[in-house]
Amino acid sequence: MSRCQFTLANRSATLVAALLTLAAGVPLAQQQVTTTQQTGAPQSAATEAAAPQSDQSTEPAPPRGKVLFSRSVDDSSAEVPAVAEPSTTRQNDLITDAEHRALTFIAYDLDVHLTPASASIAVRAGLTVRNDSAAPLSRLTLQISSSLHWDAISERPLGGGSTKQLSFTVGLINTDADHTGVMSEAVVALQQPLDPGASLTLDALYSGAIPPSAERLERIGAPDDQAQQLDWDAIGSGSASGTTGFTALRGFGNVLWIPVSAPSVLLGDGDRLAQLAGAERLRQSAATIRLRLAVEYVGDPPDAAFFCGRRQSLKAIDDNVNLPDTSSPGIATALFEAEPLGFRSPSLFVTGRPASVTGTPANPALLSVITDHYDALPAYSAAAALVEPLITDWLGARPLTPLTLIDHAGQPFEDDALVVRPMRTVDPATLTPALVHSLTHSWIRSNYAWIDEGLAQFFGLLWIERNNSRVAALDALQTASRSLALAEPQLTALSTDPLHGSSTAVATGVSANDSSSQSSNSQSAHMPAFTVSPAGENLVAATGDVFFRTKAAAVWWMLRDIVGDEALKQALDNYRQDAALDRDPMGLERVLEKSSHKNLRWFFDDWVYHDRGLPALTIVNVTPSQLTSRDGLPAGWLVAVEVRNDGAAEVEVPITVQSSSAKETRRLRIAGRSSVSTRIIFTSRPEQVEVNDGSIPEAETSIHSRQILLPAARPDASHPPSR
Repeated sequence: MSRCQFTLANRSATLVAALLTLAAGVPLAQQQVTTTQQTGAPQSAATEAAAPQSDQSTEPAPPRGKVLFSRSVDDSSAEVPAVAEPSTTRQNDLITDAEHRALTFIAYDLDVHLTPASASIAVRAGLTVRNDSAAPLSRLTLQISSSLHWDAISERPLGGGSTKQLSFTVGLINTDADHTGVMSEAVVALQQPLDPGASLTLDALYSGAIPPSAERLERIGAPDDQAQQLDWDAIGSGSASGTTGFTALRGFGNVLWIPVSAPSVLLGDGDRLAQLAGAERLRQSAATIRLRLAVEYVGDPPDAAFFCGRRQSLKAIDDNVNLPDTSSPGIATALFEAEPLGFRSPSLFVTGRPASVTGTPANPALLSVITDHYDALPAYSAAAALVEPLITDWLGARPLTPLTLIDHAGQPFEDDALVVRPMRTVDPATLTPALVHSLTHSWIRSNYAWIDEGLAQFFGLLWIERNNSRVAALDALQTASRSLALAEPQLTALSTDPLHGSSTAVATGVSANDSSSQSSNSQSAHMPAFTVSPAGENLVAATGDVFFRTKAAAVWWMLRDIVGDEALKQALDNYRQDAALDRDPMGLERVLEKSSHKNLRWFFDDWVYHDRGLPALTIVNVTPSQLTSRDGLPAGWLVAVEVRNDGAAEVEVPITVQSSSAKETRRLRIAGRSSVSTRIIFTSRPEQVEVNDGSIPEAETSIHSRQILLPAARPDASHPPSR
């Protein structure tokens, strides 16, 4: 396996930091390393080093309890697929990225057996897969971590009966989707091609060990302490604070403990790892997943398992009643029934220490904390009490589930209402921003990332507004939106508009000024048509966090401004209590239209269901005219404002006329590639017009202002438009 050599000073620090968001900007060499696997053949070096040794004296005695599932290939039952000896020759042609992306997992049925004492795992995975490509597939690819090895792969007949063993070859492929930096890929030969749209069910047996590994970071020169803080996935690790035999398997992008079918990707491929992780989550989000878990232990049994953010208590089975508790072996089990996977990589955590329950006076069991830093609990309870009024004001008095906090010294991890992070005694105020985000997940859940994560980001902005000001919240929104402007589609001038069919739709108001005054505040009315590049992502199918977090937070803020706080609160409360609404991609629009009595299709079409890019607003013309009473006395001003939107997304924008002592705001809806005028009556002497207060993300700036030149002081020269 080739390794890219470069200095620690100018490379490793960048890549370690980039792993925090699964992105980096340094290209690394990529090489496919192929091997052959035979029955009885030596394992790869990585697997050999990590695999448990059968003759170790520290291995616990097998418990005499119930056998949960057997991996013996001598069992003739159809429950265990027959072993297919891997071919001794590897197919010469490389697997294309298109072949990897052709396979979509639509159901997982998992039997997982963990032995924390040796960091080992044995899995029987029932995998229902579908061919989502346009061509038949004669072979399939399945990948797991290089510290694991494939034992057998079989096909279940559609009509039932015994499984059919399948031949497969195995190779090691460089990838940073796994902490070892390598994945074990099985290329499975099908007995009959899988037609486009067709599906089949496989039984895959694999086993091995998952000890701590930071090889992907160590090979680029990352310091050991940083590498271990980022890559802490392992079975039975004793390094987790407050846990005994802590098991942490975070899934794709960290450790491939469940089979995937994905192209190879490296940390140095720009942000491709983050993009691929998001694409994999979206591709499998509609799948159902079921887990039967068995954990071997000696002495005290483990307490609980967390699978895809869900918690189950582990039930101990111990027949060794004659042995002392400290040396008695046993098996603890848990069952997670089939549920939709949602937008996540399957994760599994097993904890040994029972949780401490704490919370607030209104919700005493709000926090379930697994830690031995008991002195940290009061700070988290106090922080929750600070945050709770905001959450309950918007989402109701009671959470759907407690927030679980697992104390661990590594890089923080979150899966809905499960958070793994270091816990220490700190000022409660420093915890509130993170708790606002996490507690939002305790109150409301969605299988759509833009709702689930976007709402958590939106509540972070509400927290800033409540504790500082609306201006401070909009400043935070604008700062976050700078990266969105870079990721959104670019606009290119064309003679026709393929989206809307016309170049411009202009609706202008009546100006009260003469032509000389008009020219000082206006520019050419000619506006070219534009087309949108396919670079962006609609929110329903977004895979990048700049879309399902940053843009989604802006969408929630805009919806709030359009429908008002009370209508949005009512819609959210109804949505979180009705699971059927979340199964409908348009469910949120329907419930929000019902509570606000407004037609919001125009907004959802351009901002949620499609990606039209960002608006690009310009103040085209500001025309003030003095009003007089019947007695001929001054009676205020009429300010006509014309605004142009050169972007493709329709938007409702605030327009404010202000002076040193007063302001008047009116909201104006502007379709993509059009101009609209509005007139605002202002009682005092107007000094400035502002379009967009920062609440609407734009392709360039998000605040536009123009000083108003009143007729008496207006120069003859043309006043250029501002952006």
